[in-house]
Amino acid sequence: MAGRPGARLPAGLRPRPPAQPRGSALRGLARLPGRLRVAWDRPLTAYYVILGAGALITVLGLVMVYSASMIQALRLGLPSTFYFRKQLLAVAIGAVLMWAAVRLPVRTHRALAYPLLLGAVFLMMLVQVPGIGQTVNGNTNWISIGGPFQLQPSEFGKLALVLWGADLLARKSDKNMLVQWKHLLVPLVPVAVLLLGLIMLGGDMGTTMILTAILFGMLWLAGAPTRLFAGVLAGAGALAALAVATNPNRMGRLHCIGASDPGTGDQCWQAVHGIYALASGGWFGSGLGASVEKWGELPEPHTDFIFAVTGEELGLAGTLSVLALFAALGYAGIRVAGRTEDPFVRFAAGGVTTWIMAQAVINIGAVLGLLPIAGVPLPLFSYGGSALLPTMFAVGLLICFARDEPAARAALAARGRQSRIAPIRRAMTRTMRRRARRRPSGER
Repeated sequence: MAGRPGARLPAGLRPRPPAQPRGSALRGLARLPGRLRVAWDRPLTAYYVILGAGALITVLGLVMVYSASMIQALRLGLPSTFYFRKQLLAVAIGAVLMWAAVRLPVRTHRALAYPLLLGAVFLMMLVQVPGIGQTVNGNTNWISIGGPFQLQPSEFGKLALVLWGADLLARKSDKNMLVQWKHLLVPLVPVAVLLLGLIMLGGDMGTTMILTAILFGMLWLAGAPTRLFAGVLAGAGALAALAVATNPNRMGRLHCIGASDPGTGDQCWQAVHGIYALASGGWFGSGLGASVEKWGELPEPHTDFIFAVTGEELGLAGTLSVLALFAALGYAGIRVAGRTEDPFVRFAAGGVTTWIMAQAVINIGAVLGLLPIAGVPLPLFSYGGSALLPTMFAVGLLICFARDEPAARAALAARGRQSRIAPIRRAMTRTMRRRARRRPSGER
């Protein structure tokens, strides 16, 4: 049989053809965008991205606050952990606020809008009372609350504008009133102008820019016509130009954009040394705690310019990681605003996302020398409890809204059922295995 020409061997004895290269790695790369798209479309993706990105930014911020502030604290005769301990306390309180924001239903958030707005306006008016308001770095926007603790009411004004504006626009949207420009602008714009005026009385141009961005973001989400939007934007731009032109300090900051030399009177000292810190960091930085600029050369290393110290100690890899976390947080916030059916959730999520992203862009742009120094902290990252507490509550709002999507609720409910059933299944499996071991060898 073996000698007959054309005889076929049994299947198990036939030689295998040589393996052909399949390009599995290339096919895997080609499928990666589709897999990422499928993963992103899962119901709980936005929930986990917001929670994870917010937590990582906050934890990394704690580490950098300690590293950037220890020399500043020692120079003032304070313990090296002074600023870190205050920031850690603020993070603990903020975590409670975030948990409360996540657990509260959406209708309760809407009910908080008016009390929060009235409280913020009252405190911002109180700042202008002589003997109560405190001046820090030329801006009178603080209230002393005892000991080393101070409160900046304008930071809570951002949260108040988001919640109140979202509730106002949602109620008008339910009545189909946003198609008329007067209902779109009134009373949202007058109340926003009131908040902006109270902030500008204290000279805080940076916070004014962020509140203006929140206002424009909510008008955009409400479907403001292009002509109306352009008109309001032109008016705000003219007022901003007037505020800058009439203030020599602001004009000096404007001239420091892209500066490579401190200039006459060292007016660009902070901007230039921020660039020095970033430039000396290289790819992977000089090492955690090894910054040179924080030894008195760079003003505000733990607040406005903490991103520069991050670049010096953690290098380009560290700064890109921070940027990636903010990008993920912003994209997830946009996803929540875009997929919801609730107009309040859409406006509030869009307002919070605009707030955090605009503030991050203004801060990082100033450190990079692309924007004027505005004196605003990097959200969730810089030192400062007054900025951290409302921001953590706002991130809790995003998590709450992400959990409140119908598909996300169903996925969480299914996961809860599985978590309750899994221990029972494991106990039954262990019982069956013990019984099997106890049987005599002859039993089947």
